[in-house]
Parts: sequence; C-alpha cells; structure tokens
Amino acid sequence: MSAAAREAELEHWSALIEGLLDPVWLVDATTLHIVAANTAAGSLLGIDAWSLRGRAAADLSATAEDIVFWNEVAAGLTDAILSDSVVRRFDGAIVPVTRRVSRLGTEDVLVVTLRDLSTQRRTEDELETRVAELRATLESSADGVLVTDLGGAIRNFNRRFATLWGLPEELLAQRDDRAVQDWMRRSVVSQGNDGDDYTRRLNAIMDAALLQTTDVLTLHSGKVIERVTLPQCSRGQPIGRVFSFRDISEKLAAKQRIEELSHTDALTGLPNRRLLADRVEFALAMAQRNGQPFALMVLNLDRFKHVNDTLGMGLGDRVLLEVTERIKACLRNVDTVARLGGDEFVLLVHHADAAGAEATARRVLDAMARPFTLDAQSFTVTCSIGVALCPTDGDSLDELMRRADAAMHRVKDAGRASFRFHQTQTDVVQRSHMQIDHAMRQALVSGLFRLHYQPQIDLRTGAVVGAEALIRWRDPVLGEVSPGEFIPVAEESGFIIAIGDWVLGQAVRQAAAWRANGVAMPVSINVSALQFQQPDFPERVARELKAAHLPPQLLELELTESILIHDAQDALHRLQALATLGVQLAIDDFGTGYSSLGYLKRFPIHRLKIDRSFVSHLPGDAGDVAIVNAIIQLGRAMNLRVIAEGVETEPQRQFLLDAGCDEFQGFLYAPALDSPSFESRVGVAPAPSSVVRLIKK
Repeated sequence: MSAAAREAELEHWSALIEGLLDPVWLVDATTLHIVAANTAAGSLLGIDAWSLRGRAAADLSATAEDIVFWNEVAAGLTDAILSDSVVRRFDGAIVPVTRRVSRLGTEDVLVVTLRDLSTQRRTEDELETRVAELRATLESSADGVLVTDLGGAIRNFNRRFATLWGLPEELLAQRDDRAVQDWMRRSVVSQGNDGDDYTRRLNAIMDAALLQTTDVLTLHSGKVIERVTLPQCSRGQPIGRVFSFRDISEKLAAKQRIEELSHTDALTGLPNRRLLADRVEFALAMAQRNGQPFALMVLNLDRFKHVNDTLGMGLGDRVLLEVTERIKACLRNVDTVARLGGDEFVLLVHHADAAGAEATARRVLDAMARPFTLDAQSFTVTCSIGVALCPTDGDSLDELMRRADAAMHRVKDAGRASFRFHQTQTDVVQRSHMQIDHAMRQALVSGLFRLHYQPQIDLRTGAVVGAEALIRWRDPVLGEVSPGEFIPVAEESGFIIAIGDWVLGQAVRQAAAWRANGVAMPVSINVSALQFQQPDFPERVARELKAAHLPPQLLELELTESILIHDAQDALHRLQALATLGVQLAIDDFGTGYSSLGYLKRFPIHRLKIDRSFVSHLPGDAGDVAIVNAIIQLGRAMNLRVIAEGVETEPQRQFLLDAGCDEFQGFLYAPALDSPSFESRVGVAPAPSSVVRLIKK
C-alpha cells in the first residue's frame, strides 16, 4: 500500500476512534510508534492528542514489565491481549488502566484501548479501608459482636465475642455456623419449664426482623452477659442482625456489694441505720395494726476506748465481732441487732412488753459479762443498755432512739454495766436543760448576770477579811434562776468556761475598785474544772489582774478536790504557775471529795474551806463534830487557814471558834449582797463613778 493510501486509511481510523469515549491510540506494529490517538487518550495522559503521534509506545510505559510487554509485541509474541497495567501521565502521575491490544484487520496497526481504573481503584481502596476500619472497630470494642444474616448464618464476629462465650479455637477454624450456635445454646443456664427458653427467645428475635431487644443471659461459666440485639439494614430494608454481648458480672457484683453496704455495717455485716429504719417502720405499722408492742434498745460498750488504746484497733474490731455474735445469740430470729458505728448497737425486739424487754436486756448483760479471750489475753467488756417501749415511749424511730439513748446515758452516769428504761420525767428535765442553756447564753450577751458578794469574817476579831463572789441571774422569762440549777447545765455544755471568764473579770475589777477607794478587800471566786483545765488559764488570770492593776494577793481562786486529783501532775504545774503569779489558792468544799494528803502537802494551797453540809448540824451531830475538828486540826498541822461556810446560828459560830477555826461566812453575818449593799454592810465607801463604769464593762 502506497504511503498516501496508508495515510488516508490512518486518517479514516483516526476519525473513527475520535468518537469513542475510552482512550484509544493506534500503534504501528513494526515501529511501535503511535500513529494516531483520540482526544480521550490525550486527556488521560495530560497532553494534546495530536502530540502523541510519532511517540514510541514504550515511552508511555511506567514499569519495567510494560517495556518487556512492548518488546514482545514487536517480536510478534503477543496479540489480542487484555491486561491491567499502568501508564505515566506527562505530569509524572501514574494512572492504573485496563489495556486491550488487538491488531486492526490484516494491517500492521495495533489498536490500544485503555480504561481508566482510577475511580474504581479509589472505590476499592476506600472499601478496603472501610472494611479494615470496621474490623479494627469490631476488635477494639469491649463488647463481643456477632453479625448474622436474616437466616442466622454468621457473617462476622470479633475476638471478644469468642472470648466471652469461650469458643474453642478449633470450632472457630471450622467456620461451622450450626456448631457455634449450638455451643452458645449449651453455654446458657436453662430456664423455663422445658429448659430451652434461650432457643425460643432467639427464634422470636430472628422472626421479627426489626425488633430491638436487651436480654440478660447467665452462662454456666458464671458470667452474666447482657445481649443487645439491633437490626442491620441496607437501603431501609433489614438484611441481618447485630448482636452485642457485654460481661456485666462485675457490674452486678459491685451493685450488689453497694446495695449490701448501703444497708449493712461493713465490719460486722449487721443492719445499719438505714435498714434498721426500714424494720422499725414495719414494726410500727404492725403495732398500729395489731397492737403488737416492741422494744428498742440502745447498747453501748463501756470504756471500749480503753480496749482500742491498749490492744489496738485490729483487736478492737475482733472484739466488736465477738460482741455481735454474743448479742445475736441472745435474740430470736425475728429480732434485729444493728450497728450504728463505733461501739453502739441497737436491738429491735418484737412482741416485747416491759417484762420481755427486761428479760432480753438481762440475757445480753449476762452474755457480755463472760470474759473475752483473744490472742491469749483475757479481759472483760461490759455494756450499758437503754430501753424504750413502743407505743408507750414513742411512735417513731427518732423518738424511740432518742429516749433509749437518754436512758443508756443514765446507766453510764449511774456506774455502767446495767440497763434502764426510759422515764418520762427525764424528758421534762432535758427540755428544761435546753431552755436554760439557750437562755443563759443570751443572758451573758445581754448582761443579765451579776455578782453578789458574801462577807468572810475573822472568828476571833469579827472583822470582814474577804468576800466570796457568787453569780446571780434573773431572766425575763425564767425569773430568778438558782446557780444550783444553771451551773450544772453550763458545766455539761462547756459554757461554764465563758461564764467563768466573765466572773473572773468582774470580780477582779470590783476588787480593784474597792482598792482604788482605799479598801484592800480580797475577793474569792469559784473555778470550774473545765475552766481550770484550759491550757492558758494562768495567763488569763494574769491578763485580768494586769488590766485592772490589782495586786495578785487580793484574788483567791477556790478549787474543788476533784479538780486537783483528776490529773494531779498537770494540776500541780498550773497551781505552781498561779502561786508564782501571787494569787491565793483555796480548796472548796473540803471533805466532800477524795483528797490525797500526799498531794495536799505538795500543792501550794493557802486555805481549806469546810463544806456547809458538815456545818449545818453543828454542834449536835457527833459525826459532823468529828469531821470538822479533824479538818481544823489538819489545817493547823499544815499551816493552812480554815474557813467554814453556811454558818447560820450562833451555836455554830461558837463551836467553830472554840475548835480553832479561823474564819466563817454565812447568813449569821450576811447573805451574798450586791455591791452597794455589801459596801453599806461592811462599811466600804462606794467606788467612784468612773470605777463603777469600768466594772460594768
């Protein structure tokens, strides 16, 4: 064929391939040069199609294998082939293609047709990535996942699923769906009448393609598994099911433990206050419905702190466990013993009147009286029990608890190791104490307290040698309140410290006022145990004396014997500090306590005060006569002055004078008087107005 004819034919074929959508070029089979290419081929390679003419086909190769391919074509070894390959764009990019090479009729022209696989490869890569991500997601899930089709055939699962169900490796390798499903069925603890409720439930789930459920399965291995079932849909139509399995064994165990702890004591396992409240509420309902009484007992171990301090907390806990067993052995199955914390227990005794409650309390006391032996150590732990009866003593847990607790504390105050029933009059006393406590706090703020002064007389000369400051209180509501009524309440609540500080300040300023007016009148004040035990008590006394410019010897502090023997060594240090300061020290109510003569000899005491209980029956009572004579002789032997209080008759005064007593105070001379009356009675001139204002501050 002439060159012109060949050229015309190539143009003809060029026109034909231009109309094709796929990239096509024509290659001379002899030279392997491109003789024609369509626009799609130029677009694929990133060059004008006309510029491809005359280029070697091998120049468009991107791999060594492709160059070998064209060499084989040149050698006539290949013809009409279809293969996947790559071509290199003129910008250097590699494009994946499907390449078909065929001979054009009988001509030495090869037709190369390409199909761009870029989009397909991207789709395949994206699909592969998503499949990998799905697999990674499945494997990273803490839940076991099983995917099935609508017929129940397994399509996918993760390793967590296999682990939860304990599937053997050989069973997984078989990929036998029926064997896996049978393993799962046999692993579940059967329930129901026929023992095959698992299969029945699973069939119901599979029959309802869009059903979403949550079930709890118990396996023979002991695991408790939560199964969540969701439909798998494609284009809005169900195509299968996704089962998610989660091991909730620990969660349930923790929940059960939390529930137990919320109702029981951690150490003893006994009911706590919450569970006790539920059971008392039930008992109250039964009492209201059937008239069945019951008893509530508060039990507290006596001096249990000594057990912990001496033997240690660990052994103390073991004692509490032993106490628990002893108490439980004293109760019936219907009764309840609860621990509210520390060494406090509460007993709920059903169908019990006073006699039944007493019998139970005595059984518990007898059980507790037996010695405890732990780690070869034997010791005794007693208990105090307070009893409240329903409905006599209350119809609520709080009311019964409060009254039983009050009764228990009365046992403690009376010596411990016993029981006591609630007494109604005690509530009246407690309410009165609360009223007094509140009122006296307001009284101190409002300035309702005042001091009266009782003269102290020298028995030999009849001269006034001192004054005892005594607190008085008139309340707008309560009226005149006796110190014997409000001082014990103040000591119990600790408010006695504030009252004592006020008395100290007022008395010191009054003594300073009398001194400023030319009269050196010593003033005595009573000091409570709590006030004396304050670490800075000597410093407080020193500050008051310094602020009022009062010589220390004009202040006397009266202390009870119990204060001095509570902690004798500590008391000695404080007394020495006060003696160094220069104040006078006296023992009040001497003879009513348990003074040690050894301590008395060491303490820097200046005066003994005979209690009024020994004076009131003088001189007719032989016992009081002996005691008073002994105290006076003791004081004389120890070079201490002796003063008697509560002297109301002349025979009493005469007896004391004859016995050698130094001083007295009492109604025989004068009661406690306010400042103006005291000054008038003993002949002290009134203090200047500026000093009076100072006292009242």
